[in-house]
Amino acid sequence: MPRRTPRNAPDRVRTPDRFPGFLKTASICALIAGLLSPLSQAATAPEASAAEAAAADHCGNQCSDILPPGQNGNATLAQILANQAFGSMPEHASDQLGPYANLAKGYSGLTNATINNFFNDASFGVPSDQVASTLKPAGRSDVTIVRDKKTGVPHITGTTRYGTEFGAGYAAAQDRLWLMDVFRHVGRGQLTSFAGGAPSNQGLEQEFYRHAPYTEADLQAQIDNAVAAAGDRGKQALADVNAYIDGINSYIDASDSGRYFPGEYVLTGHKDSITNAGKIEHFKPTDLVALASVIGALFGSGGGGEVNNALSLLAAQEKYGVAEGTKLWESFRERNDPEAVVTLHDKSFPYATKPDDPQGEALPDAGSVTEEQLVHDRTGSASGSAASTASTTAARTAMSSAKRGMSNALVVSGEYTASGHPVAVFGPQTGYFAPQLLLLQEIQGPGISARGASFAGLSMYVELGRGQDYSWSATTSGQDIIDTYAVELCQDDYHYLYRGTCTAMEKVEQKNAWKPTTADSTPAGSYTMRVWRTKYGPVTHRATVGGKKVAYTTLRSSFMHEADSIIGFQMLNDPDYVKGPEDFQEAVQHINYTFNWFYVDSEHTAYYNSGDNPVRATGVDAEFPVWARSAYEWRGWDPATNTAQYTPPSAHPNSIDQDYYISWNNKQAKDYTTAPWGDGSVHRGNLLENRVKKLVAAGGVTRASLVKAMADAGLADLRAEDVLPDLLKVVNSSTVTDSTAAAAVSKLQAWISAGAKRTETSAGSKTYADADAIRILDAWWPLLVKAEFEPGLGSELYAAMTNNLPIDESPSAAHGPTGSHAGSSFQYGWWSYVDKDIRAVLGESVQGPLDRKYCGGGSLSACRDILISTLKEAAGKTAAQVYPGDDQCSAGDQWCADSIVQRTLGGIKHSRISWQNRPTYQQVVEFTSHR
Repeated sequence: MPRRTPRNAPDRVRTPDRFPGFLKTASICALIAGLLSPLSQAATAPEASAAEAAAADHCGNQCSDILPPGQNGNATLAQILANQAFGSMPEHASDQLGPYANLAKGYSGLTNATINNFFNDASFGVPSDQVASTLKPAGRSDVTIVRDKKTGVPHITGTTRYGTEFGAGYAAAQDRLWLMDVFRHVGRGQLTSFAGGAPSNQGLEQEFYRHAPYTEADLQAQIDNAVAAAGDRGKQALADVNAYIDGINSYIDASDSGRYFPGEYVLTGHKDSITNAGKIEHFKPTDLVALASVIGALFGSGGGGEVNNALSLLAAQEKYGVAEGTKLWESFRERNDPEAVVTLHDKSFPYATKPDDPQGEALPDAGSVTEEQLVHDRTGSASGSAASTASTTAARTAMSSAKRGMSNALVVSGEYTASGHPVAVFGPQTGYFAPQLLLLQEIQGPGISARGASFAGLSMYVELGRGQDYSWSATTSGQDIIDTYAVELCQDDYHYLYRGTCTAMEKVEQKNAWKPTTADSTPAGSYTMRVWRTKYGPVTHRATVGGKKVAYTTLRSSFMHEADSIIGFQMLNDPDYVKGPEDFQEAVQHINYTFNWFYVDSEHTAYYNSGDNPVRATGVDAEFPVWARSAYEWRGWDPATNTAQYTPPSAHPNSIDQDYYISWNNKQAKDYTTAPWGDGSVHRGNLLENRVKKLVAAGGVTRASLVKAMADAGLADLRAEDVLPDLLKVVNSSTVTDSTAAAAVSKLQAWISAGAKRTETSAGSKTYADADAIRILDAWWPLLVKAEFEPGLGSELYAAMTNNLPIDESPSAAHGPTGSHAGSSFQYGWWSYVDKDIRAVLGESVQGPLDRKYCGGGSLSACRDILISTLKEAAGKTAAQVYPGDDQCSAGDQWCADSIVQRTLGGIKHSRISWQNRPTYQQVVEFTSHR
């Protein structure tokens, strides 16, 4: 019997995973045997002499990294069929998944000497005895791709700039061609036509088309404008892009003629496995802009949600009146909460603060808001209920301010380390996919010297990694660079007043159609996505304001400017540019994505918050829609180019040589308002802050101790560590006499005493220690939040507030911006509200309290009754009720419900791993010297 792998439903992207069982085992074996010969890429023999001399490396063998599941993200048809039938893996497809997973139970005994049991050696070059293969792509003499035996990471060395970038493109296509092709289609809103019409594919292309409804001319204009604005560096960037694309296309041609291209092209109907008929389209520069628009929307575009904010404010004012309702709303918004954990200590950087006298607000009339329809002319499977649900979810995600945050950083100054050199453990939390969105590489050539991770299809430079004597990384920051404008309609629903003139909206459409394939059996269907664009951005909603018909639009400072950031990444890779922390800060100032950037070398640490932060008109409140009139536009805004006056670099949170830095998408600094809700007294950033602060106070920090702090925080349940103790104070304020409640309290207290971790009893047991306590809290949290707040808020306001901020994001939660089985957890939730309210009821000091006491109306005994009654209800819920099962797990399987799944974006499937809340790509670095 073949070993059957459970069908994986990818996180939004649905590509080859629907064909298990479509061939019988015997026919699979026959087909594999027939395909193996033509589908094996020509091997290159290892040559010890081929390991090019490594560039200057000041890390002293103390740089490490990891990126699961593996470097190889391409698989031939034969390899895919073998994986589906027998679970076999292509070489280097999964060899980083095991070490990554093992840290969850292996970190407690970690030493500097054992770090690379869980990470890769990230030194420059490949020792001669570790060379697995050497390749001169397309027979070129000016570039060599050496791959190491352990991980298969490409080490690209060029003697010319063109050859170096050609090699980078060739290597990227070797490792991620199918994935790159998928995401260039996502960026154009053409995924369903390319990969199939599964509802998840429909939802994904709809989500991103709302963010970036670009035409081909728009994509080309971005390139032209970015090159023109950046002088010689812009010209070099364009030359690099063209060389990189030449390398990609060279591999496409070679793999096509050699018949070792990714097998997904056959399974989706683009190629014929017998005749080789069909075509893999060449890449072009605009494809890279389309890719960049996806990455920018996913991780680097803070803001939005102003319409939701307005609706919740109006609901608060309706219930409590304008003054009291506004006070309530502001207390839940926590724009500048004094108890919030911050990355920069004792420094203020005012941005998007609440104006004393708000001007230009355009709040909708009650009941008038309707979401702008995106999808039209549905046929076939596009008109079913699953498709409709996917569209609803995509719209909600696209219009929320709760963007994917993810990523963390722990950086300690040399003053507090054992060696006297700074230490960093940092990386992006980009989710878990197969193949992974990121890829590893080393690039050495004229003007380039770096190793690290890059997004597939954008790897002409290392985007997160290390140079010769410095390293850098980023976390998503989320400051508000998106504003919502109310454009007054005139003539009809598709004309609006622009500076006094009735102006036609621009219609942008994308028509998609699909039919069943081996990879995706979704029945045939089609639809048209239609966006109406204005000078103030795409239309998202319709409403009336004071009886006037308006369209709400979203204007993003990076709209039409995704290509601009290439210059910053080019600088980061240039050893002649980055020679210290000041140069690093200047480089990342050229990146318009909203990121927190961190830097270390052997002597210094640094931080800078990037993004084009628009200067708003006096009195404009970034939280709410404003009228689309000159008085309320961004200062210096030019609608023809979507450029404006931006806050100067000195106004962005920045620092050099602070004692330590932590970031887990928390607040950057005092007075610096971020767009997502939830920057309050309890944030997952506290999990890092508490541990790193303790290490720094003790001194002698090492790479191992900082990794242990990260890993320990990555297994903690934020609610259990920072909120549950106060909840139990209320419960235990008098003797608990109910036996069910008392037993639950005992289990919860024991879990807290054990460290409040979600961790296996032993490695591979697939059973949690303190499983009952975890189940009880998972069941209790939504019950207690609702019972605590809904009576005081009322059902309508409570629902409106949950639209601004979901109440929970536990590892098993199948809601929120990351979905289920995604690792990243505890970013968005009502933990601060519960914490502040419970402390207030207990009579403890609360800075920045809520507008009133909610639990039991402020009565300790009434609050206790609420908590005990909901606790009893939670304790009575079975595991099957708390963890109802999904496409990955059977009902009641607690470990599986939390587990991390490498969501299939191609044909290769991987095993689930135990939950960890940590970066996907991660570096551990400590430089020993400097140039």
